[in-house]
Amino acid sequence: MSTTIDQAFAKQFEREVHEAYQRQGSKLRNTVRVKNAVRGSSTVFQTVGKGSASTKSRHGMVPVMDAEFSAVEAQLEDFYAGDWVDQLDELKTNLDERQILANAGAFALGRKTDELIIAAMQGTTNLIEANGTGLTKDKVLQAFEMLGSMDVPDDGQRYAVIGWRQWSDLLGLQEFASADFVGDEQLPWRGTQAKTWLGTIWIPHSGLPSAQGERECFWYHKSAVGHAVGRDVHADITWHGDRASHFVANSISQGAALIDKKGVIKIFCQES
Repeated sequence: MSTTIDQAFAKQFEREVHEAYQRQGSKLRNTVRVKNAVRGSSTVFQTVGKGSASTKSRHGMVPVMDAEFSAVEAQLEDFYAGDWVDQLDELKTNLDERQILANAGAFALGRKTDELIIAAMQGTTNLIEANGTGLTKDKVLQAFEMLGSMDVPDDGQRYAVIGWRQWSDLLGLQEFASADFVGDEQLPWRGTQAKTWLGTIWIPHSGLPSAQGERECFWYHKSAVGHAVGRDVHADITWHGDRASHFVANSISQGAALIDKKGVIKIFCQES
């Protein structure tokens, strides 16, 4: 057998890894502001504060809004996920088995992407304490009011990422789970990937931080969190004669940053 893996196989495998990552690897990447093809070890996300309008006299100078401009830096980090493929196993491997290996690498990198985004959101100072309860209607309404009072846009780009226990809590609310309130099309019983409620897309997630029986959930606007991509999912396949195996190394270079603290609310929910 040749000491180098077939290039067509390598290209196909990398494409499969990339497609799997885009399809199912990360739940949160498309819910935040993304900056692709970053060059260097960091990148900057620009933010613009509120401006104010006022009148002017006839022939007078147009008033300046005095909007505040600021920049938030996101540091890029490199992450890897690899595995060995034995030469003799390749003779027995069919398409499905190769796809399993590609998915495993893509999903591992996807979980890392979500970890970076969640870690960035933890920097918010807008908190709703657990108070010994799970995700209740009162907490949802309190967070809803906080977003409105801080002028967070209600433009269809609000997201709430919650744990599976909190998803079960919401299923106990008629306002969330009853067709009388949300209509047949938005019933959560039809699927658990996402659901629109209160102008927000609600997403259950298994990777949210938890400490001392309290789960951290987040309600945020897309523009409040930035995700920087230096290099998207890449697969490198090399032959190692001493192991009679190919090593498949999947890698990414990414980072995340909290752009606007006002656009993220952290909700603590008791789980035990």
